[in-house]
Parts: sequence; structure tokens; C-alpha cells
Amino acid sequence: MEKSEIPANLRFYSTLEVAEILKMNIQVIARKLASGEIAGYKIGKDWRVSEADLLSWINKHSNQRRGKNRAVNVIDNFTKNGRVTAMPAQRKKRLYVLEHILKEFKTNKIYSEPEVNELIQKHYDDYCLVRREFIMEKMMNRTNGKYRRNSSYKITVADQ
Repeated sequence: MEKSEIPANLRFYSTLEVAEILKMNIQVIARKLASGEIAGYKIGKDWRVSEADLLSWINKHSNQRRGKNRAVNVIDNFTKNGRVTAMPAQRKKRLYVLEHILKEFKTNKIYSEPEVNELIQKHYDDYCLVRREFIMEKMMNRTNGKYRRNSSYKITVADQ
């Protein structure tokens, strides 16, 4: 590779520099490099990590993405072939699953109880439980036996 082919902004960090940047123990960083968790190049006895690889690892482990991934993971854990296998006991997980089912309903459309039951049964057999949860969580409103998805309720689960 000729000198002119090397990008001017190419920067590498030593194990110590990575540890200082991440405020982590140098031995922890060395283990992560040796295992391949952090991409790096072993030069002599020390490792070198490119700035791009370090930024990639930081982004991968960022908690900024965790909310969306967690919801998708929860839905994956509690569904099989598009159907809910069990309703989670933990409230936050339960909300993810309920929101997954709620996506079947159009905002402000009025549904009869049999229509609601039919749409819920596409995902879960106990439609009574889901209907009650929709009302309790203010995802839907019920008036005179008619149901309507609440337009003020915002779904937090990312589309899969």
C-alpha cells in the first residue's frame, strides 16, 4: 500500500488508550480484544484498535438502542409463529406484548365486541384477558359494548 492510499483520518488506539477512553480496566479491554468482542489487530504484544471499530463497538453497546431491541426481544420470547404463547407477568413486558396485539386495531375505528375478539384471537386465545388489559391500560375505550382504539395512546414498540 502506498503512502497516498492511507486515509489521513485513520487512527489507531493502544489497549491502554482504549481503556482510558472507556474508563475501564486495561485487563478487561485486553480480554475483550483477545476474545474478538472488540475488533482489533495484535501487533507484537499489544493490540491496536481503529477508531471506526471502537466507535462501532460503543454504538453496539449503547443503551440508546436498548429500548427498541428490548421490546422486539420480549415479543420474540413470548410469541411463536405470530401468536402469543404466554402473557408476561411483568408489567413492562406485558405492555410490549399488548401493544404488539393492539397494532391490529385502527385508531378511532369503532369495533363490536365480536370483532375485537376475532382480532385478538389472531394473536392470543384468551381474548377476554387482552380486552380487559386494553381497557385498564387505556389502550382502548369501551362505550355501550363498542370498542375504539384510543388515539391518545402512543405505541412504544418499534415495528418489526
